[in-house]
Amino acid sequence: MPVKIESPTIISAAGNKPKIIEEFIGNVNSKSNSVSIARMKSPAGWIEPGQKPEFDEYTVVLKGMLRVTTKSSVIDIKAGQAIIVNKGEWVQYSSPGADGAEYIAVCLPAFSPETVHRD
Repeated sequence: MPVKIESPTIISAAGNKPKIIEEFIGNVNSKSNSVSIARMKSPAGWIEPGQKPEFDEYTVVLKGMLRVTTKSSVIDIKAGQAIIVNKGEWVQYSSPGADGAEYIAVCLPAFSPETVHRD
């Protein structure tokens, strides 16, 4: 049977500036631990601690630019582009551009504070 999600739950975010995480599907909003789907809105100059998660993360940038830093590269993902970061890889997300970033993040399995392993 289909399950309608009426609205997201706002989740607190890590980082140097306030970032909005709207979880539509995941551990908090839908009690789903198999996948999480969230819309993120990060301001200009936002940066979060590095992490080495136990989940794959698929990200589609809707507006602005998201910087994805790994141990071996720095990749700027602009509106209309996407990136896949595999579980077990150290990664750090930031939005250094003047417009910040708005993006959709899908995590398999679902994001949890216990499996993100932040620095």
